[in-house]
Amino acid sequence: MKALMAAPTQPANSPPADLERIFRENHALVFRAAYRITGNAGDAEDVLQTVFLRMLKRDPGAEPVGNMSSFLHRAAVNAALDLVRVRQNVRNIPMDELEPVLAEPAHRGPDRLQHSGEIREWLRGALARLNPRIAEMFMLRFFEGKDNPEIAQLLNTTPGTVAVTLSRTRDRLEKEYRAYLGGVA
Repeated sequence: MKALMAAPTQPANSPPADLERIFRENHALVFRAAYRITGNAGDAEDVLQTVFLRMLKRDPGAEPVGNMSSFLHRAAVNAALDLVRVRQNVRNIPMDELEPVLAEPAHRGPDRLQHSGEIREWLRGALARLNPRIAEMFMLRFFEGKDNPEIAQLLNTTPGTVAVTLSRTRDRLEKEYRAYLGGVA
């Protein structure tokens, strides 16, 4: 009778112990990756919750994850990019409302951009428009300081592929940014 009344070792609605351990070991990594993309602690926390809720709902029969840190980093980047895309779509304003503001010469000056944080906002938007894998490579290289071999290992590709992809992406973003500033594309 005592065995039937014994309290379960884990409440029915609690996450599996493995998930708790994975969260403890990786929550900072997920938060940092999300914060670098969203630029906002609240949004990064939303991404953190999203990533781990998805882990909780993950099919137990799904293929095992080889490198949990890499898997969670990629999940964080993808979820953060999704969030940025959604926010951009919500903020889209018809061009006829923006034209008078954009016509002002001071609006697009580099000094104003730098001081107002528009550069970071532009970059977040540009990263959100990239393929998630390419955006992840860019983030790993230029925001986290990882070298090409490290990125290649994390993303299961070759250092040469990483180098070419990053070079093309950097060139593309530079052209887009010059066009954004009103220069020659």
